[in-house]
Amino acid sequence: MFVPLSVQVVGRTQYVPPVLDVPYESEGETGEDLACFAGRACYQSFDRPRAATATNAGYLAHILDVGHGSVLEHASVSLYVQGVSRSLTHELVRHRHLSYSQLSQRYVADSGALVLPPEFEGDDVALSFLDEAKHTAETMYAALTERAEQKLASVPMTKTARRKRARQAARAVLPNMAETKLVVTGNLRAWREVIELRATEHADTEIRRFAVEVLRVLQKEAPNVFADFKIVTLDDGTSAAQVRS
Repeated sequence: MFVPLSVQVVGRTQYVPPVLDVPYESEGETGEDLACFAGRACYQSFDRPRAATATNAGYLAHILDVGHGSVLEHASVSLYVQGVSRSLTHELVRHRHLSYSQLSQRYVADSGALVLPPEFEGDDVALSFLDEAKHTAETMYAALTERAEQKLASVPMTKTARRKRARQAARAVLPNMAETKLVVTGNLRAWREVIELRATEHADTEIRRFAVEVLRVLQKEAPNVFADFKIVTLDDGTSAAQVRS
């Protein structure tokens, strides 16, 4: 069973206007408003002295242009991600400024759900190979889980602990294409880094597809912060992201 990619917003930063001694009217209460407030706090420019940067859109465009990205770190977005492989998350965790809560293979039995590598979409021969690999892995996983539980049967422990230990041993045979689910939180600067590095045409195809979908979500969530990116179609029909020229 191959599952599709899903990226959903489950959390976001809210800006709370200060009530004392700050002569500043924000445009709203979003993470972008917080980033603008943080930047203006650096220079006490709450009166919006320049017409070009008076709006959130103008101010954040200037922030991106001059590289004052630290103000973007005050606002974060949390995403619930489904339909990605363990292979993808092995790469994603290299982004150390993101925070992760990932599906536990120790507590949750393997569901058999898989993520199809994009290169094999529509390839019946490859699908037959992958189906065979899936069947073998499922058979071995079930057999090893049972074997581990038998070996631990005489060891004093709870049923839950025994099941956890059996699964943590048996998961050694699960493939990298096994689906995982996770909550990922990142500040806006960290998410920009993910898109810059992973949505490029040179990135692994699956994580590029993920990064492009993240960009689509964040362009709705924080449109001014991600306005300088555009999504393009490559010669092979897949998508990538580029900075607008």
